[in-house]
Parts: sequence; C-alpha cells; structure tokens
Amino acid sequence: MSAPAVLSIVVPTFKEAENLPELVRRVHEAMGDIDYEMLVVDDNSPDETMAVAAELGERFPVRAHFRTQPPRDLSLSVVEGIQLARFDTIIVMDADLSHPPDVVPKMFRALQDDPGRFRVGSRYVEGGGFDKDWNLLRFFNSNAATALAKPLVACADPMSGFIGFDRRRVPVEALRPIGYKIGLELMVRGGFDGVEEIPIGFRDRLHGDSKMTLRQQFNYLRHLRRLYLAKFGGLAEFLHFGAVGASGFIVDLAFYYLLQFAGIPHGMARAMSFWPAVTWNWLMNRTTTFGDRERRPKARQWLEFVMTSGVGFTFSYGTYLGLTANLEFFDKYRLLAFVAGIGAASIVNFIASSLFVYSEKRT
Repeated sequence: MSAPAVLSIVVPTFKEAENLPELVRRVHEAMGDIDYEMLVVDDNSPDETMAVAAELGERFPVRAHFRTQPPRDLSLSVVEGIQLARFDTIIVMDADLSHPPDVVPKMFRALQDDPGRFRVGSRYVEGGGFDKDWNLLRFFNSNAATALAKPLVACADPMSGFIGFDRRRVPVEALRPIGYKIGLELMVRGGFDGVEEIPIGFRDRLHGDSKMTLRQQFNYLRHLRRLYLAKFGGLAEFLHFGAVGASGFIVDLAFYYLLQFAGIPHGMARAMSFWPAVTWNWLMNRTTTFGDRERRPKARQWLEFVMTSGVGFTFSYGTYLGLTANLEFFDKYRLLAFVAGIGAASIVNFIASSLFVYSEKRT
C-alpha cells in the first residue's frame, strides 16, 4: 500500500480546458512515488474546464471545485483552494504550463525539510529565467511591478504565482487579496521564517490568452496599497496622503495659472484655485488613502474636509501672501512661495484628516 497523500497542489483556473490535460499529465509524471492531490479551483469558466477536470479526476488524483461566489478573482480562488485542501503542505501553480511541473517535487522536498519557510519559484535568481519572446512592454511591466513590491518582502521575484508553503503559517481569515498576486499577499501577512527562492524557467502559456488586463494592473496597485498599510501602518497612510496631496498640488497649480490667464489677479487666483484642489484631494483620499475605512455621507465629509483643509490653507495662504508682499525674491519667484505655503500645511491637513474627517473604523 502507498503512503497517504501529503501534498495538495492548488491550481486556479479560468478557461483552461485546453491546458489542463497536459498539466495533469506532466505533474503526475514528475511526482513519481510522491502521493499528492491536485485541487482545480475553477472561477466559473464558460468553457469545458470543469468537465475536463472531472474527467481527469477519474484517472488521476484530481479534485475539482466550481467557484461561483463573485467577484471573479484568481487570488480569491487560491484562498478557497487553501481552505479546501486536504493537506497542510500546499503548492500553488498556474494551469497554463508557464510554471514547470518538474520543479514541483523539488519544492515539495524543500517544504518537508523546513516547513517554516515560504517557497517561491523564481525567475530572477541564478538558474532562473523567462521566455525570450517577451516584448519590451511586458518586460517593463514585470520589472516595474517587482520594484514597487520590493520594500514589502525580501524576495527577488515577489510577482511569482508558483509558490509553496505550510498552511498552518497562513492566517486565512486575515487575507485580503485583490487580483492575481496571491504570493505577495501570503509573504506579507503569513508568519513565515523567511523566503527561499527556487529557480525556474518561466514560459508563456501553452494555449489560450493571457488574463493580464489594464484592470488587473489597477487592482495590483490597490493590492499594494493594502499591503503597505498592513506592513507600515500610519507611515504608509501618511506617504499615500502626501502622494494625493502632490496630485492635488498639480490641480491647484493648473487652476492658479488658468485663472491668471483669464485676467484674475494672482492673489484672488490663489484663493480660488483652492476649491477644485480641495475637492480633488477629498475624493482621492476617500477612495484610496482612507478607502478601507468606514464610508460616511459624502456631503458632510466633504464639508469636514474643506473645514480642516481650510485651517491648513490659512497657513498656506498666509505664508504665500507674507512672502510675496515682504520679500522681493519671493515676489519675483512666486511659485516658490506657493510651494512653501503648501508644505507648511501638509502635516496639519494629514493629522486633521486622519483623526477627524475619516473614521478610524475599518471595513
């Protein structure tokens, strides 16, 4: 009799009917005498993915789970797979054969030797690589996404979806993934002793089209914001608030010059440009910086934000007028006086917004 299965391979799918048979065959050949189960978690595919998975389950240790709960999301499929897996040792891989099946046994043995560490199939360590047919835009997108995640984890390839871990180290109830970078979510929120990267040769999918879209890239940025907040707390919020303020500065500056171009004196233009800028900042902070806090009535919250920003604007406007009226240098270079005033108000605005305008309660 063979030993009981000890490994669950979670494979999230969406329209992967063409790729599944080849994936299952290659994984089964690679596993040798290692007992395992493959859990196919399908995200309500409109093709024959579930039927193919069920047929494969008659010949291989494959289970199929049909996910119907919205929204459609690869990471949420993986989370369901983690919860449904029969065993605590878990490897997650894509169904499109971009992840090499022959590396699965190596990752499994590494997890057995040291279950406390998180394993990543990495393209960016010695011995790893990627498909040379990648175009410049795809290569740039991958590297830009990796660079944005670097402060969060000590990992050369945090974008990898080929991962292995011990489920007992994962706080499943605390996971809040968006999009497709579930490995990054697990590394940040999981209680692992470190990350070990196993080199892989990443290949383009065998059949079908890539699921990467502009919406997925936007969701990745939303996901990053959540993870930065989880790891760095208030500092991440302050930096995000500053980034929103910088975008509001552009709005403020644009109206400041447009109003002067229309013939309005610079002092009056400075006062009027405040209103479109403060409305922009309120909306962006409501939806991004403090987007995971309890939503309050828009009109009331906008008024509160205007009131608190008005305090900061008093400092900003007073600084601007004082510098331009009393110092010839700043009257000549009014933009510097403009920037100095905004800088003086930024910290005041953040404290007031965090403590008063946006509720501390998180949804």
